[in-house]
Amino acid sequence: MTSTSNAVPEILTHVDAGVMTLTINRLDKKNSLTAAMYAAMADALESAHHDTAVRALVIQGHESIFSAGNDIGDFLNKPPSAADAPVFRFLRGISSFSKPIVAAVCGPAVGIGTTMLLHCDLIYAGDNAAFSLPFVNLGLCPEAASSYLAPKLMGYPRAAEALLLGEPFRAETALEMGLINRIVPPAEASALAQQQARKLAAKPLSSLIETKRLMKKGQASIVAERMVEEGASFGRMLAEPAAREAFTAFMEKRRPDFSKV
Repeated sequence: MTSTSNAVPEILTHVDAGVMTLTINRLDKKNSLTAAMYAAMADALESAHHDTAVRALVIQGHESIFSAGNDIGDFLNKPPSAADAPVFRFLRGISSFSKPIVAAVCGPAVGIGTTMLLHCDLIYAGDNAAFSLPFVNLGLCPEAASSYLAPKLMGYPRAAEALLLGEPFRAETALEMGLINRIVPPAEASALAQQQARKLAAKPLSSLIETKRLMKKGQASIVAERMVEEGASFGRMLAEPAAREAFTAFMEKRRPDFSKV
């Protein structure tokens, strides 16, 4: 089966040989994510969950950039507030997705561009990949249950460095800490992700689902609870002076001044 959907042109959905591929396709805006793009990805995840012909999922961007995170203008104009906001639908969808998720990550992966990877099963990165979790620098707090998953995966000292300082770290560091599986030239990352996803798609789906469930057993309720708690804190902090200063400085292309907040 082969199908392609461009209902939201910034998110390309393609199904072939049991693999659904989601491509973030907004290169002119550094693959920054809007509410409409989150909704399209959430819908695709729901479709893939119910479609027995889809046995594995690939998420990819471009070989020069994975995602710059949220589109700041769209985010400020339509801040997520309700539980059914597109970004929260997407996060719930990716965190509870029962089938294997493979990611190909090249170039910058900022904010949710990194935190979504914590819910993937196999991650192949280009040697140009750069991961960053700049929430504190924006006057905000972590999301996507990264305040739980990052320390669990990286160990507390490295998670603290990544989340408190918010500085980018390269693919080599991500490999060492266990965030990614392999580093390849950027032009090879998507092909490798497809190759591995097709290997998975050829295996018994029931075995894949049960093995993933058992590996994640015990953390599903913690992740869901942490996402709700983070979302509440994130929404409150978005309206506070530190975040307002951070976003104003971003728009004005200057360094933020947090000395009075």
